[in-house]
Amino acid sequence: MASLRKSKPSLKAKTKAAKRIGLAISGGLDSVVLLDTVCKAIQANSVQDPTEIWVFHIHHGLQKSADDWLEFCEKLAKKYQAHFDFRLLHFADQSQGNIEARARAERYDALTDLCIEHGIDDLLLAHHQNDQAETVLLQLLRGSGVAGLSGMPLYRANAKDAHSITLWRPLLNQSKAELEAYAKEHKLKWVEDPSNQNTRYRRNAIRKEIIPRLEKIQPGVIANLARSADLLAQSQVLLDRLAKQDGRGILEAKSLKLEPLLIFANADRPAANNLLRYWLKLNDLAMPSQERLESWWKDLVSVKLDSSLEWQHDEVSIYLWRGILQTARTKVGQWVFQDVPARAKSPGLPANWVNQAQAQGLVEERLRQGAEKIQIKPNTPRKTLKNLFQESDTPPWERQAPLLYINDQLVAVAGVGVSYPHLAFTGKRVLPLWFEKP
Repeated sequence: MASLRKSKPSLKAKTKAAKRIGLAISGGLDSVVLLDTVCKAIQANSVQDPTEIWVFHIHHGLQKSADDWLEFCEKLAKKYQAHFDFRLLHFADQSQGNIEARARAERYDALTDLCIEHGIDDLLLAHHQNDQAETVLLQLLRGSGVAGLSGMPLYRANAKDAHSITLWRPLLNQSKAELEAYAKEHKLKWVEDPSNQNTRYRRNAIRKEIIPRLEKIQPGVIANLARSADLLAQSQVLLDRLAKQDGRGILEAKSLKLEPLLIFANADRPAANNLLRYWLKLNDLAMPSQERLESWWKDLVSVKLDSSLEWQHDEVSIYLWRGILQTARTKVGQWVFQDVPARAKSPGLPANWVNQAQAQGLVEERLRQGAEKIQIKPNTPRKTLKNLFQESDTPPWERQAPLLYINDQLVAVAGVGVSYPHLAFTGKRVLPLWFEKP
């Protein structure tokens, strides 16, 4: 298959700089072809540049045959003399929300974790031209703009915990038919996922029902849709460049200044929409619907510059505070009890009291509900957290601080302090500290 073989030089070029690469393998035809071509490309170049291949499989547990697929992928990795690892995902309630979207998001998250764990910076995915065409049609049905209709990029960075993993799609210009021809020519074996036949899922319905009809109307529709995605991706690059120019004096790091933004929107709303979408992209947030975007503008136009407001979008809070739009994610971390040195003059919670509470399961982390009070200094009254945050000039997105309770008593607030009446200055003692995950 000439077109597939032409893609090998790019694979060689990619792997030459990498000493260790990862491949996401489902066991289906596409990923098996990817593994075969990559292994052959690396083998041909192994003398000049030895490279480790790591095969990663995500066990979704959504199909009865999932265990068999895991075993197949492990044997496949062994056959190609590649390292192997996997992750098991749990979906307690498969009826809640869009199971396709949830599975996809958790799959990428798990693959990123595997790359970080094994020191891998580059992960190869088996998406091909048909996948791209299906993605474009899905986004078109959702009413997406240029960004959505650009489809899947050839590569993109996926950042997590200060690590950046580059996701590569080396088969994106190859059609499903070309992959099938290659697999038959090289006598490859793969597994079939029966859920791919279920047209209850939108992508399957597009693959099985819509695209075949479009092919009858316009032969070559898959390649044409993929080409349109590429052209739209180029257009999106220009839109991002325009947003950078328009954002001078408005865009500050990953924040937006409201007053100049409103002046700009009043003069050119489409350009202001583009700037707002670019700002969301900088913050790694999904594009909003047109209806949501319009509702945001109504809020921004009506709110006073010295007032505050909050939106929830893509599981993130967006705040307007002191004339600045900013985003904030929920804090994730844990409370840790650190021993206070015996000779230290600094106070802490009585260690025996904490240990007994831990043994009885009476130590717990809670979120703010409102009206909580705590005394953090001697000779001062208990104050509400609201007052303490206002006194310390804490921005709204930092006020949803984790609270530590022992025996149903509030003993510490992250970023605020420890309850003074609970402190001891002698004996064995520990200090509760909140460690936030990066």
